[in-house]
Amino acid sequence: MKDLSDTFPQPYGAPCRADGTAPLAMTRVKCCICDVDDASAVAVGEDFEYRTSPDTFLAVQCRGCGLVYLNPRPDISELDRIYPRDYHAYEFSAERFGFVYRVRQRLEAKRLLSACKGLGKDARIIDVGCGDGFHLRLLRDFGQPTWRLEGIEPSDLAVKAGMNEGLEIHSGMVQDLDLPKNSYDLAFMIATIEHVDHPAEVLAAVRSLLKPGGRIVIVTDNTDTLDFKLSKARHWGGYHFPRHWNLFNSTNLRMLAQKVDLEVAQMTTIVSPVNWVYSIRNALVDWNAPKWLINQFSLQSTLSLGVFTIFDMIHQRMGHGALLRAVLRKP
Repeated sequence: MKDLSDTFPQPYGAPCRADGTAPLAMTRVKCCICDVDDASAVAVGEDFEYRTSPDTFLAVQCRGCGLVYLNPRPDISELDRIYPRDYHAYEFSAERFGFVYRVRQRLEAKRLLSACKGLGKDARIIDVGCGDGFHLRLLRDFGQPTWRLEGIEPSDLAVKAGMNEGLEIHSGMVQDLDLPKNSYDLAFMIATIEHVDHPAEVLAAVRSLLKPGGRIVIVTDNTDTLDFKLSKARHWGGYHFPRHWNLFNSTNLRMLAQKVDLEVAQMTTIVSPVNWVYSIRNALVDWNAPKWLINQFSLQSTLSLGVFTIFDMIHQRMGHGALLRAVLRKP
C-alpha cells in the first residue's frame, strides 16, 4: 500500500474534541474478497452526517478486485457509537419523514413484491439488517397475509421499535443466531452488506438458512456510477463515513457470491437519489455552508430528492443506477 502520510496523517485516531469526545478504536483489515491488503487510497473523509467522532477516515480500493473499503475502520466494539440513537434506519416513519416516507413506501412495496413473485402462501421470509422493520411492515401490509415474516437486527433500539409494531425480529448478528437451517424461501439484505465486518461470513450464514433453490436479494450502493466518479475523493454519499465498510460494483459483488457458492440469478441497478443528494450535502457541511442551505439536501428534502431521482433514472437506463440489486440463488 502506498505511503499515505501526507493525506492521512492520523490513521488510527484523532485528538479529542473540545467537548471531550474521544477518537474511535480502529482496526486494520484486508479486502473481504481477495483476503489481502493491496489497495490504493481513493478518499479521506469524516462523519459529515452525524459527527459521532473527531476521526478522519480512509477509503481504499483493492487493486485486485476493485472493492472499495474502509481501512482502518472502526472496531466492532464501536457500533453503538457510530450508529447514534437518531440514526435514520432506527425510526423511518411517516411522522418523521412525511411525504418522502409515503413515496418510498409505495416504491419499496412494489420492489419487494416483485422479488416475492413465485413464492407460495406459506413462504418464510427473513430480512437481514431490518432496522426498525420498515420493509417487514411493507411485506405484512401489502403481501400475502399467510407469509411468515422475520427480521434480524443488531441494534436493540431498532429491535424494540420493530417489536412495538408487532414484528418478529431476532436481536443480534445473523452468524451468531441459532436459526433453523434450510428453512427460509427468501432473504432480503437491503442496505446491509455494506455495513457488515465480514461480508462473506455473513452471506454464508444467510445462505445456510435458505432452502435449496432459495434466494437472497441484495441492494447496496454501486461504485460504478457517475456520482462516485465525481465525488469519490471525499464527499461521495455512498461512503457514509464511518458506517459503510465495504462498497461494491457488479463485478466484485459477483465474486463475493461465487466465494460462498451462490448463483447469480440477476444483477441489475436501480434508481436512488440519496447518494447524489448526500454528496452535495457532505460538501456543504465540509465547507461550512449555511445550515438553511445544507438542509435543502437531506432525506427530508423533497425537491432535491425529486430532482436527483430524475437524474439517476437517466443513468439507470444505461446500467449505472445508484444502487446494485443482486438476486442470488442457493443451488
